[in-house]
Amino acid sequence: MAVRAVKAVVTAPPTQVLGAEHALPGELRVLRAAERSLTGERRGLRAVIPFLGPAFIAAVAYVDPGNFATNMAGGSQYGYMLLWVVLAANVMAMLIQSMSAKLGIATGRSLPEVCRDRFPRPVVIFLWVQAELIAMATDLAEFVGAALGIYLVFGIPLFISGLLTGVVAFGILGLQAWGFRRLEATISGLVGLIVIAFGLEVFRADPSWGAVAANTFIPHLDGSASILLAVGILGATVMPHVIYLHSALTQKRIVGANPEAKRKIFHFELIDVVIAMGIAGVINLAMLTTAAAVFNARGFTGAGNDLIQVFHGLDHYLGAHSGIVFGIALLASGVSSSSVGTLSGQVVMQGFIHRRISVFLRRTITMVPAMIVIGIHFDPSRALVLSQVFLSFGIPFAMIPLVMFCRNPKLMGNLVNSRLTNWAAYGVAGMIIGLNVFLLYETFFPKG
Repeated sequence: MAVRAVKAVVTAPPTQVLGAEHALPGELRVLRAAERSLTGERRGLRAVIPFLGPAFIAAVAYVDPGNFATNMAGGSQYGYMLLWVVLAANVMAMLIQSMSAKLGIATGRSLPEVCRDRFPRPVVIFLWVQAELIAMATDLAEFVGAALGIYLVFGIPLFISGLLTGVVAFGILGLQAWGFRRLEATISGLVGLIVIAFGLEVFRADPSWGAVAANTFIPHLDGSASILLAVGILGATVMPHVIYLHSALTQKRIVGANPEAKRKIFHFELIDVVIAMGIAGVINLAMLTTAAAVFNARGFTGAGNDLIQVFHGLDHYLGAHSGIVFGIALLASGVSSSSVGTLSGQVVMQGFIHRRISVFLRRTITMVPAMIVIGIHFDPSRALVLSQVFLSFGIPFAMIPLVMFCRNPKLMGNLVNSRLTNWAAYGVAGMIIGLNVFLLYETFFPKG
């Protein structure tokens, strides 16, 4: 696995930490605190704190530059209409990420590893190839988005900004050498920066809060173009690569030695998921709301299709350096999500085919397509939206195996899905697959 992990195995009292002699001081404090939480010595918020982190790393993918592109495009073109899609996508994300975390806790294996153990070799190879393609699309969006953020904030040419993005991403990946907690804290800090940025933007935009409330809870669409954006929002929010990653983040971070300990660990990790995905959902809602209030309300329905226009439009209509605030948020999103995407690629390769390359070599290789896109002057905002639509087609290939495994009592033990959870998961997978099929039909057989 790409993320450095230390086992904390909890048994009935007295408790025990295995591998503590290899833990860094910060990690050891976390592991000891987790033990006290599991034995009931720590209660309330203090009990939850040692378990916070994995979902925040996964949540970065839910506020990556692809989300910026699809949310700003959706808000500018259709006003507040697609807010319900953002809400639905984030509720789906909570369900899916909780199941992924649970698989890692219950089995001590990542989702790709369980696929390798249980599926025929040809199926495993197919799943690996499509997962690598999804990882490439993901990295393209994240890398281009970060480069665009540097360009907007500092005015550095886009190609040079791309090279600087690689340097920053290498730095974040290098934090693994100091243990999982420092990486988690850095990623969480960048998410916090995005929260502050869009908190400022949405209140400066002064949206119609009545329209926000109505459209958040009443589903409706308007033609195939809105469906394309809805699928893009789903692809940008329910990210296939972090379905694989989250199971790897929890598989060895804190390991329960018995079913009761695993159940308690999952209870705490579920809180982590709800908090992290809830924050990501609020950010996405704020993005689309800002675009609706600033651009759609003024009749500039195409402004959100170009993030450079968004940057200048926010400055023009909201003032107070709102464009710079947007650019900083985009930069924070891009560099953090790009690093997480690289970690996901490691998990995919190691899990499916039991091979591993240096995380820095993978980062270098995955920079190449993004630098080509930048070098040929392809519209970066268009590249972001298209990559997110492509991602949505990879969701079923991660979700279906996840549901299959999480419903298996022999594999999951006392963490097996309830019947209600299974039906909810079936509904989510069916909805996403159905939207994708409808999108293909509308694309190749348009009306009129």
